[in-house]
Amino acid sequence: MAKHVHKTLISWIGGNDLKAASSDQKVPSGPIRSTLKNIDVDAVQLLFSYPRSEVEPYLSWLKNEVDIPIHATEAKLSSPVNFGEIYLAAEPQLRRLSTTETELSILLSPGTPAMQAVWILLGKTRYPAIFYQSSLERGVEQVEIPFELAAEFVPTVTEISDAKFQALADSRVPINAAFDNIVTQNPDMLVLKQQAQVLAERNVPVLIYGETGTGKELFARAIHNASPRREKPFIALNCGAIPEDLIDSTLFGHKKGAFTGAVADRPGVFQQADGGTLFLDEFGELSHQSQVRLLRVLQEGRLVPVGSDKEMPVDVRIITTTHRNLMEAVADGLFREDLFYRVAVGVLHLPPLRAREGDLSLLADMVLKAQGEHDPVFAGKKLSADAKKIILQHPWRGNVRELQSTLIRAALWSPAEQITGSDLQQALFTMPERQADLLNRDVSQGIDLNDLMGELAAHYIQNAMAHTGKNKTKAAKLLGLKSQQTLSNWIEKYGIEQ
Repeated sequence: MAKHVHKTLISWIGGNDLKAASSDQKVPSGPIRSTLKNIDVDAVQLLFSYPRSEVEPYLSWLKNEVDIPIHATEAKLSSPVNFGEIYLAAEPQLRRLSTTETELSILLSPGTPAMQAVWILLGKTRYPAIFYQSSLERGVEQVEIPFELAAEFVPTVTEISDAKFQALADSRVPINAAFDNIVTQNPDMLVLKQQAQVLAERNVPVLIYGETGTGKELFARAIHNASPRREKPFIALNCGAIPEDLIDSTLFGHKKGAFTGAVADRPGVFQQADGGTLFLDEFGELSHQSQVRLLRVLQEGRLVPVGSDKEMPVDVRIITTTHRNLMEAVADGLFREDLFYRVAVGVLHLPPLRAREGDLSLLADMVLKAQGEHDPVFAGKKLSADAKKIILQHPWRGNVRELQSTLIRAALWSPAEQITGSDLQQALFTMPERQADLLNRDVSQGIDLNDLMGELAAHYIQNAMAHTGKNKTKAAKLLGLKSQQTLSNWIEKYGIEQ
């Protein structure tokens, strides 16, 4: 005999539901009652943030209307659009109700857009559910959500192909990335997620900085998708990849005939992102001239396309990212201070993976699990104790991106179910030490301070000499040295090749 599947519906109580308890028969019955009259469920779990004095009469009325067990839980929300608080109220209920014997349904209609967004996030990723909506115009209907939210930090592999592996290697961020894509148990990262959720609700510019591979674009897309602008475009631009003579056209658009090759009108990224979010990656790479023009647009909310004499209004939210320390760049005169303060209203500093205590093993296991659940090539792959030890000791200069690509290689090359330390060591790339790592040498293993000083001097002296065409007088001035002779003394001291 087949086991009975327990069907449970969960929903927030909305304002139209409370009105339904009125004695006025002209008032519609509300989304919850309408849904319960049209679908077959065994129990109902309701959440509410309205005062108990308003909710209790409604619950009494509803229990008389339907012959189904009804449970209601109060959620203490400071605001009905606070994503973090809504998540903390909804997730435990879904976790409790989600069992192998339960068919879970979620009614989307009651509540705020933030509540609906959290339902979709949880019901598409962590707790699979059937979605319903109820309206006067269309009645009660099942909803097919037209997109899949990734359940883990990395995209799930659904089928092995060259394109899939390439996408994984590129660490492309899912376009529907939300805060649950950012998996962590590190206290500092959890605080950053909370701060980012607060910023998402407010229409302020955001600056995200951190090393390459730390997840800056993931945070940017999550902020957009949790914001009131989520239905509008998210346009991304890598500022470091645009030739200087095309920056204005790329940012602000151009008119036909504005320059050679301008064969048609073309909107810039500001026009494309109108109403939504403009994501400027590697923001610190913009030239001084571009910074001036960009600042004016941000201040006035208006722009003039190249080749036009007419201003047009634009409404965009700016999210910028950089791996550079822009505060140092401002102090050094390399970045405009007024532009920095314009974009750095909400600031998030993403730590490198090596500083995220507790996350290395978590993310490593998650990469393998996410792939193994959907493809036999990775099914059952686990890390041995010595492999985990290598992961914990490796510096991961490429951060999450490096960890991800290394595990993919190790899993593909490992003939056994268990990935050994040898497998992982073979999959690692050992990069040569760079001057950027001078401050991170392991003193416990012994260092030669004179050699380190020589590396640093050689790096900048050779750059200065190349920049000045080997003019020692000009090079010495660029390096802050008193004279050409002082520069010659440094070159001789450290044996620097010219």
